Amino acid sequence: MIATLITTSILMMAGLNTAGIPRTCSEGGRRCLESAQEGQRYVMAIHGGAGTILKSNMTAGKEQAYRAVLEQALQTGYAILKKGGSSLDAVEATVRVMENSPLFNAGKGAVFTNEGRNEMDASIMSGSNLAAGAVAGVTVIKNPISAARAVMEKSQHVMMAGAGAEKFAKEAGLEIVDPSYFRTEDRWKALQRVKAADPDKARLDHDSTLPKTSGIPGGAHRDDKFGTVGAVALDQQGNLAAATSTGGMTNKKFGRIGDSPIIGAGTYANNATCAVSCTGWGEYFIRLCVAKSVSDLMEYRGWSLQQAAAELILEKVPALGGDGGLIAIDKDGNIAMPFSTAGMYRGSVTEDGKITVEIYK
Repeated sequence: MIATLITTSILMMAGLNTAGIPRTCSEGGRRCLESAQEGQRYVMAIHGGAGTILKSNMTAGKEQAYRAVLEQALQTGYAILKKGGSSLDAVEATVRVMENSPLFNAGKGAVFTNEGRNEMDASIMSGSNLAAGAVAGVTVIKNPISAARAVMEKSQHVMMAGAGAEKFAKEAGLEIVDPSYFRTEDRWKALQRVKAADPDKARLDHDSTLPKTSGIPGGAHRDDKFGTVGAVALDQQGNLAAATSTGGMTNKKFGRIGDSPIIGAGTYANNATCAVSCTGWGEYFIRLCVAKSVSDLMEYRGWSLQQAAAELILEKVPALGGDGGLIAIDKDGNIAMPFSTAGMYRGSVTEDGKITVEIYK
């Protein structure tokens, strides 16, 4: 009896309940369930791109379509996490849902290059062991994110590109499709509009309405939204994972590759800190190693996830002339979703199954 009282007293003084779990683990208004098994806490966040996404330009039907796919993606990942599945399985399956939708600039909805092709990039990373995989410039792999995972798990490499990546994916048993699978009329018309308006410039997506001068001398672009998709997750075992997939820039030339398949720029995960997936003007995210920099600020300066993410997205990237956003989850399940654009398709789901989807600021 005396031993029990002493133990209870010690736990209370340490801010713990009698099961040895923190009485509160909330930050920024989020809560986590008090449980004797802390591993029951799990969370996921996704994005479908950031850019000039304005409610005034969105029809009710189109907005509902976006929300429906984002919710479906979150439900897919949540089902895996709830059953005790890995964060890697969750982010891959979630990104596949968005790759299979023509609404997002990834997979089925990939934009066209200057040559009239669809060239896709993707990457995935495990926070438990820093394993990572990526593919770039692929044209016949139905789900590039699965190819990225195959590179991570079935090869000794981190990144494969072009025809080599496609040969590897075929040998790994992934679904290969005819390039015509990725052709959508909206994306094709977008390429023609971009070429007619300014044939020498690449565009980040297809609904060009607002001019913007870049930080690169002589460069300019307009955007309505960045279409990159991504997911980050924390599973019941405490493992983090991140995944990102994109079709790149409309009218891009010369095999251009952005930040999405580059580990440390567009994707990063480390159980000691956080998991990050970025969306935005890739050249700037590459130059700043945005995803890894968020983790570094947390690890080496002791910053919170919110502080580190805001520093990169709201300060560093704009200072160079770029814009965009990111989603991130830290090792405690806190979420950050900063963006410097007018909107970002984004959502999250917590261990209680509550789904939140947002588009505008």
